Formats: sequence, C-alpha cells, structure tokens
Amino acid sequence: MKWLAGLAVLLGLFGTAGAASAHPLGNFTVNHYHGITVSPDRVVLRAVVDTAEIPTLQERPSEVDGYAPRECAALAAAVAVEVDGRAVDTVVRSSAVEFPVGEAGLPTTRLTCEVEAAASGETVVVRDGYRADRVGWREMTAVGDGVALVDPPVPAVSVSGELRTYPEDLLADPPDVRSVTLHVRPGDGGSAAGTPLPDGGPSLLSRATAALTSVVGTRDLTPWVGLLAVLLSLVLGASHAALPGHGKTVIAAYLAGREGTPRDAVVVGATVTLTHTAGVLVLGLVVSVAGAFAGEAVLRWLGVVSGLLVAGIGTTLLRAALTRRRADQELVGTAHGHGHGHGHAHGHGHGHGGFRLGRGGLVGMGLAGGLVPSPSALVVLLGAAALGRTWFGVVLVLGYGLGMAATLTTVGLLLVKLRDRLSTVERLRDRFTALPALTAGLVLIVGTGLAVRSLLG
Repeated sequence: MKWLAGLAVLLGLFGTAGAASAHPLGNFTVNHYHGITVSPDRVVLRAVVDTAEIPTLQERPSEVDGYAPRECAALAAAVAVEVDGRAVDTVVRSSAVEFPVGEAGLPTTRLTCEVEAAASGETVVVRDGYRADRVGWREMTAVGDGVALVDPPVPAVSVSGELRTYPEDLLADPPDVRSVTLHVRPGDGGSAAGTPLPDGGPSLLSRATAALTSVVGTRDLTPWVGLLAVLLSLVLGASHAALPGHGKTVIAAYLAGREGTPRDAVVVGATVTLTHTAGVLVLGLVVSVAGAFAGEAVLRWLGVVSGLLVAGIGTTLLRAALTRRRADQELVGTAHGHGHGHGHAHGHGHGHGGFRLGRGGLVGMGLAGGLVPSPSALVVLLGAAALGRTWFGVVLVLGYGLGMAATLTTVGLLLVKLRDRLSTVERLRDRFTALPALTAGLVLIVGTGLAVRSLLG
C-alpha cells in the first residue's frame, strides 16, 4: 500500500507538472515582457521581469529591502524611449514583486513595473537595456489608446500571457525582441496584430522533470516516495543522455569501428557519471556562495570545452586513420612489387590492426559526455539543500549521472556486439578503406560545430 501511495503521488505530480515547469528555457533565465500603450500625450510601459530559480537564489531579493522600487527604477533607467527622434525621460508609476514557488520548492521572482513617458509624436521607439547580459525570453507588445498604430512590428497580445505560460511552439526559437519602432497616426483603432499561439502542452520528459523537482520540494518526504524519486532520477538521466549532445556521436563512431571494446564502453560510461556528478556539485556550491556568478555563462564555456574535446578526439582518430591507410597502401605496393609469389602479404594488407585510443582518449570521451551539468539536476540539488536535505539532492544527482552513463554504456555495448556480428559490414569496411577517415572527419566536424554553437550562445 505504501508503494501504491507513493506511485499515486508521482502520478498526481505528472498530471500537474505542466504548471510547475515555469521556465522551459532554463533555470538560469531572466525573462522580459514589455507591453507598450501609446496614447495621444504619453507612452506607458508595463514591464514584467520573470527571474528563474537559480538567479533568484543568488540575488535573494526581498520586499523588506525595497527590492521592487529599486529594481523598477533601474529598469526605467535602462529602458530608452524616443519620440520623433528625441529622448524622453521616464518615471516609475508603480512597482510590485511576487515570489512564486518554482521547481524543487525554490522561489522565483516576478517583478512588475509601470513606467511612463509624457510625450507625443508620430514615431515612438522603445529599447530594452535592462539586464541585457542575461539569457531569456524577451517579448514586446504594442497597442494604441486614442491613437492608431500603423503596421506595428509586434503583436497586441502577449503570446506568453505576460510570462505566465511559455508556448512550446516557440521554445526552439524564442523571441528576443529588445527594441521596437512604432508609427502613430490619429484615430481610435488599436493594433490587432498578433494572437496567442496554441500551446501543445509540456512534453512527457518535461512532466517527468517537473515531477521529480516537485518531490524534492515536498517537506514531508517518506522513504517510499524518496525511493521512487531516486528511480525517477535514473530514468531522467537516461532520457537526458538520449538527447542531442553529450558526445554520443564520438562514442558511437569509435565503438562502432574496429577499435572499440566493451571495456572501453564501460570506462566511458563511468567517466560520464563521475564528471556529470562532480560538475553539478561544484556548480551548485559556487552558485550558492557567489551572488554575482553567472551560471549560464559557465555552462556556455563548458559547452565550448566539451566541443573542443570532441574535435580533438576527431583529430586524433583522423590522423590515425590516415596513417593506417598510408601504411596499408605501402604494404600493398610492396606485395605487388615482389610478385604474386608473396600474395599472402596482400591478403593481410590490414594487418596493422585498428587504432585504439589510450586511457586519456577514453576519459576525454567521458568528459565530453558529462562535462556540461544539467540545469535540472542543479535545481534538484539546490532545492534539496534549501530544505536541509543536501544528502538527498546528492543522491538524486548521482542517480541522474548513473542514468546518463547507463544509456551511453548500453548503446556502446550494443554497437560493439552488433559490429562483431555483422561480418558483411566488416568486409565492406575493408573494401572502402576511406570509411575510418570519413567517420573521424565527421567527429571533428561535429565537435567543432558544438564548440561554435556554445560559443555563440
């Protein structure tokens, strides 16, 4: 009955997980919404800033210390309003802050400011410079009140409900609107451009992640629910490893070739577990003690390092493949030079054996797979620590890493077993001697692409 009760709790969490997953772009994000209303004699800006769990934890805002008036004043100073080409001063008319509960029981911050600029004209420009260095959703809307907007480039209705519900349709390419130019004419018509996009609802993986973080945020944690949470962390880690990234291209290319062995697959999987777990623990410690620490920047640079590791392994494999191919060609030429009497040498043209990575190369693969910590695992750790259950957060992070390693190791072992059974593939590979070099080149390209993508954010 206790198992059933625990399972019922998790199923209930799955059913409500859509509401809990408040920041699908990441737990490091600072998200902006600016609703612009243009009137005959003024421009009013309703600004909402939705700060996710980790920066909220770092900044520790509080209404007691006047957070809302201070931050709204900073926002008004960072937002530039121009009317007919001249800068207009802005004043704060109201400010408010809330601290909704986010993932793993951690608070988030929802700052709402109303900023006003007294001016009128035919062209209105609004630029958002507030916290421009932080990653996040940036959205603007515009309507006319007593005036008409001519072909406004932004919609009249917020597609996110003023940062309350982020449409999954746009998560792959979220809005990053930092400025808008509006053309105004006399009239009563407001802008009718733009309607909210339909939201298909959170994915199963998002629901599972929200379920785990909800368990972590539960103050009354029973042993059975805790055990189910550990099992769920294993499943989530395994699912996370199946997503793009984590050096899977390198691991698959190496193990599918003649070089990889089952032991190699296990070494890589173990390194992934240790690297990912250590990375989450270290990042969690630094985030907790350093308020000005930009965690998303660290993740970006770790992504660059991971990509460079992949590119380095690809370079090593490519050099080895080219060297082996030249040696094979020289051996074949020597055999032909001595006539058919030594034809057995030709038959062993691939007798040099395959190139195997040393322990350093295998560890490099594991580092590439686990170097970038999962923000979800970090939130789980921080949420557990906030409730005085740091040990439980560490156990869940370890389970997350074990789940990732299980996926990568299992796939690697299956590739090795499948490769050993497919003699036809072996013969084709021997015939097309350029295949190892092409595979290594692909690994090099993928690693370079990962590094560049991370560098560009």
